[in-house]
Amino acid sequence: MNFSRRAMIGSLAALSSTAALPMPAWAKGRMNHKMGGAMRKGIHELSGSKIDLHIGDGSFATGGRSGHAIAVNGSVPGPLIRLKEGQDVTLSVHNMLNVDSSIHWHGLLLPFQFDGVPGISFPGIKPGARFDVPIKLRQSGTYWWHSHSGLQEQSGHYGPIIIDPAGEDPVRYDREHIILLSEFTPMHPHQIMKKLKVSEGYFSQQKTAAFDDYDFSGEERRMWGQMRMMPTDIADVSAPTYTYLINGHGPDDGLELPYKRGERVRLRIINGSAMTFFNVRLPGLPMTVVQADGINVQPVEVDELQIGVAETYDVIVTPSEDGAFALAAESMDRSGMAQATLTSQPGRKASFPELRDPPLLSMTDMGHGGMAEGGHGGHGGGMDHSKMDHAAMDHAMPDPAPAADHSGHDMSAMDMSGGMTMRDTNLLPDSVEVGPGIDMVAMNPQDRTGYPGLGLDNVPHRVLNYRMLKSVEMDHNKREPDREMELHLTGNMERYMWSLDGKKFSAVGDDPIRFGYNERVRVKLVNDTMMAHPIHLHGMFFELVNGQGHHQPKKHTVIVQPGSSATFDVTTDEPGDWAFHCHLLYHMHAGMMQTVSVAFPKDA
Repeated sequence: MNFSRRAMIGSLAALSSTAALPMPAWAKGRMNHKMGGAMRKGIHELSGSKIDLHIGDGSFATGGRSGHAIAVNGSVPGPLIRLKEGQDVTLSVHNMLNVDSSIHWHGLLLPFQFDGVPGISFPGIKPGARFDVPIKLRQSGTYWWHSHSGLQEQSGHYGPIIIDPAGEDPVRYDREHIILLSEFTPMHPHQIMKKLKVSEGYFSQQKTAAFDDYDFSGEERRMWGQMRMMPTDIADVSAPTYTYLINGHGPDDGLELPYKRGERVRLRIINGSAMTFFNVRLPGLPMTVVQADGINVQPVEVDELQIGVAETYDVIVTPSEDGAFALAAESMDRSGMAQATLTSQPGRKASFPELRDPPLLSMTDMGHGGMAEGGHGGHGGGMDHSKMDHAAMDHAMPDPAPAADHSGHDMSAMDMSGGMTMRDTNLLPDSVEVGPGIDMVAMNPQDRTGYPGLGLDNVPHRVLNYRMLKSVEMDHNKREPDREMELHLTGNMERYMWSLDGKKFSAVGDDPIRFGYNERVRVKLVNDTMMAHPIHLHGMFFELVNGQGHHQPKKHTVIVQPGSSATFDVTTDEPGDWAFHCHLLYHMHAGMMQTVSVAFPKDA
């Protein structure tokens, strides 16, 4: 690529055209924000060398609830884009709204000016305009696409991508189903954002009730009260505000996924939600994880997995008998569930498990470290590390800080005035801008890549964690990092302010995170908040430092647990300006995003 960044950005105007193409029948009359007709549910497939995607308005309904939707080609989710590795394709995006829009191709490797992030890699698509994205596909796997404009993603502007391998697929399967998880709410996303800014606990009724159900001591209740938090404060928005969907279908729709006895069924699980972590299981049917974020991994059998926003997992299930299995995708705070039935007989329904008790945050989630990777006392349990094979772990794992003994800790001596016990900003490096946007600091953050997710550390079955993921190929030629850097995930939950290194994103005047071309960097992410954040890097895959040495798995999104850290290695060989952000939509919108700028070879 012998183009300068300036030349590439300057060429974008020529790539966006207002030339009108024939309007599809479904779209007529839907060129403004007034309610159009009902949008279809489910996923239809598009393929070929030229694919047209029309963004339009309409209404969506499920379970007796209806509201405004932004759909693509008339459906929520939008169409499945199915392509083949090595194929040349042009994706033509037509904006039929009366506001700007965009599509980001989540996980796809492509030149930065086609990545679809307004304010970073292109100016956005104006109303009535078309933007063409030419791609030569150089990967395979399960991915997805979604809007990166405002809060449109919450309203239905998303869909799946499957890129089949150029040769024989190394993952053998007889049948496949896409499991695209998301949410629906009749409340406008900007209204949700407004309510969160006015009162971050606005959607907390379920959390409050759950807190009252537990037998906390008076001291414990005073502690949480002084911190102006609840140990059940797991999700900013949840049911009943949200109805949880699989492929656009709510629980009342009775979605069925067929199978035949003995088939190897591939479930391509995509978390396309705005704000929800899901715990996915099929009671009585083990899952073999074969792919994470579009990259094949060594097969590992589990009974449940937690999938963060923007992650994908491909799993194989093999029902040996006829029947019906419940595919239960329970929200992490356990306020609701997306449902589908894997069935060998049309109309045969499965029995779904009841919602489990909400999980509880712990001292470890406060960033104290050195404690069990579990919940609160007798309520959450803890992980038994005595059975872990530490000898199998690679020495590249970050060294944990010395364990802290909190057994005799005097909670009354802690300064709760800042809204968190750890508001000692002296613990932060100079790179973090300290101000009203930070109300908590993790005192002793630990690497928790071996943690299965909130509420799943004490279940009686096998649960996936990051340390179980191993790349298929061994990388003997992996370079050692040229340098290391540390980034902090920061926030003020009460004011609903979110940032990276204390800096709220601004498209104008921000100093990006800069990398040289083909630089090898080890990045440590430190979560100074009490919420799990799915952090997504555009344009490149990184290698998760998870103890697997030359088998570190590649991902594009990593969950950083509350009060904890996670580390990845990245080779910055994709030049251009890329977004780097929390994929919780309202956190990103509030400012938890920065630009990553990779030098072009001639600029390096």
